[in-house]
Amino acid sequence: MTHAIQDVVVRDIDPVATEEITEVLAAAMGDGAVARWLMPDAALRRESNPAYFAIFAEHAVRFGEVYASVDPIDGKLSGVALWFPLTQAIPPPVDYDSRLKEVAGPAFDRISHLDAALEAEHPLVPHHYLAFIAVRPDRQNLGIGSSLLARHHARLDRAALPAYLEANDPDNRELYLRHGYVSRPPVLLPDGPPVWPMWREPLV
Repeated sequence: MTHAIQDVVVRDIDPVATEEITEVLAAAMGDGAVARWLMPDAALRRESNPAYFAIFAEHAVRFGEVYASVDPIDGKLSGVALWFPLTQAIPPPVDYDSRLKEVAGPAFDRISHLDAALEAEHPLVPHHYLAFIAVRPDRQNLGIGSSLLARHHARLDRAALPAYLEANDPDNRELYLRHGYVSRPPVLLPDGPPVWPMWREPLV
């Protein structure tokens, strides 16, 4: 089955809807190991996840590059990848701290810790950063994630640009290794799961 990959590249405040992007992110990532560490209460997590991921979906539409896979059967988004071209300065999400406090509740301190730990490992050289890649649970294991990665990697290879991401579970880490990433020592969260920074040199 073929899944059409669409590029959405918007760097201004055009009215681009982000609700469906947010839905895919929340459905795919809302119960992962890092999400459970950030907010152990499942009901609270389900309630706050959409607003949390909306912060990043809106930011990516404004300042990043969003790839979306459209399901040929129902026409809905089946997968999304949120990239940020860190070849120039990009501002943080608008009102990030205040919005985070509003949506995170008791998870605010852990999210702040995670943000700081990942920022400390983030490379300073020009690269493209994959902030999130997510596939709807009912469309996983169909190659959609690989297709989303391959589409942007082809562009990076032509431009001789590296890529960076953080793998949040061992299965994802294996996927990224197959796509040319090299794993660095994991970031260890207090009583939480490891998160692996990963770097990909362009194929030139």
